[in-house]
Amino acid sequence: MSPRPLRIGITLGDLNGIGPEVAVKALAPAREGAPPHHAVLIGARAALADLCRRLRQPIPPSWHPGAPFPRASAVVWEPVAFPELARTPGRVTVEASRAAAAWIRAGTEACLAGHLDALVTAPICKEGFHRAGIDVPGHTEMLAELTGARRYAMMLFGGPLRVVLATRHIPLADVPRRITAPLVKEQVRLTAEALGWMGLRRRRIAVCGLNPHAGEGGDIGREDLAIIAPAVRALRRAGLDVHGPQPGDTVFYQAANGAYDAVVAMYHDQGLAPLKLIAFDSGVNVTLGLPIVRTSPDHGTAFDLAGRLRANPSSMIEAIRQAARLARRKNPWARHG
Repeated sequence: MSPRPLRIGITLGDLNGIGPEVAVKALAPAREGAPPHHAVLIGARAALADLCRRLRQPIPPSWHPGAPFPRASAVVWEPVAFPELARTPGRVTVEASRAAAAWIRAGTEACLAGHLDALVTAPICKEGFHRAGIDVPGHTEMLAELTGARRYAMMLFGGPLRVVLATRHIPLADVPRRITAPLVKEQVRLTAEALGWMGLRRRRIAVCGLNPHAGEGGDIGREDLAIIAPAVRALRRAGLDVHGPQPGDTVFYQAANGAYDAVVAMYHDQGLAPLKLIAFDSGVNVTLGLPIVRTSPDHGTAFDLAGRLRANPSSMIEAIRQAARLARRKNPWARHG
């Protein structure tokens, strides 16, 4: 008996952004024919039905975990009803953020329970989360808390680049004190484990320097010499194929041309500026260290585009494709027994 098709959960994210639109567009029947997996759209059914009508696409049937899966490639699961929720494209609202958080929680729980094989998350609004009293920096930290993951990282990939961020959404002024040898070692080890999960054999990893020119031997800041370099040496002694600290202005060119399989950047814009230059419309974010598969498109809510039906679904399409690909492989952080 052949195994059942994968079930990929897709949270709609902030209802007032482009998340619902790109999710529906990514599942257009004419786009891929019959996909080798089922899509479970997690969110407000009424808003989704209205969007499907505007896009002239069929409205997926309803479903809930534990129920038989209908003869359809996509279904809608509304785990929590929000009577006060209204779709107001382009606006930041507390109601939309509370709903988005509830859908993330439900999707994560469904993955942990085995009802879903992977989770793809559409963008949320961090300002809305803060207004709603949801005190998390972003999806990554929220998913780590929900799954009990202690070691986790944010990897983004697109084109020839795979980039892991040692620090994520924090002020640039706070980055130097956050860069420690244990942090660098943890992020590199997670990167190496992820490359194996993705099927890469060599797992060559470059570690960016924090300062220009990787500190110039201590002349332009001491962090590279005193913190990053000793961490890299310790990782090499442990058998990892890791190199650094490498100057941030050249290492991404080298990685894009095949010298490295992944780059660990020290802060958000150091890693994401080159990646988005190469793969703005097709980048994908995958959270490392979770016992579930989670990917997302590499873009935000794009409130300025919301409601216009002009959003590009390429990144969401790729996020769904990569989620299905990873779900078929052995997750190195999955819990067994």
